[in-house]
Amino acid sequence: MADMATLLDTLEDKADALEGLGYKVRMDLTDGGRIFIDGTADPVEIREGDDEADTVLKLSSDNLMKLVEGRLSPMIAFSTGRLKVEGSQGVALKLAALFESD
Repeated sequence: MADMATLLDTLEDKADALEGLGYKVRMDLTDGGRIFIDGTADPVEIREGDDEADTVLKLSSDNLMKLVEGRLSPMIAFSTGRLKVEGSQGVALKLAALFESD
């Protein structure tokens, strides 16, 4: 299980790629914790939180780390049930594209 501090640091390293997001995304970690990304803020805000979001991603902390590091395809994670999306799937796809373009 990836710890919250490591996840937040890794996401902060990707903050430049997230500048084009334009939406609020929350990641509900199945093994505990929530991460909130405010892609409408300038600069992008990444923190622990359970704020309202345009899209909510549900996945384990390990799978989130693999996604962010490019070791797990978002499409494979979704199609195999390791990633669940509530809300706009378009926002989730945009987020995935921003991670992949980094």
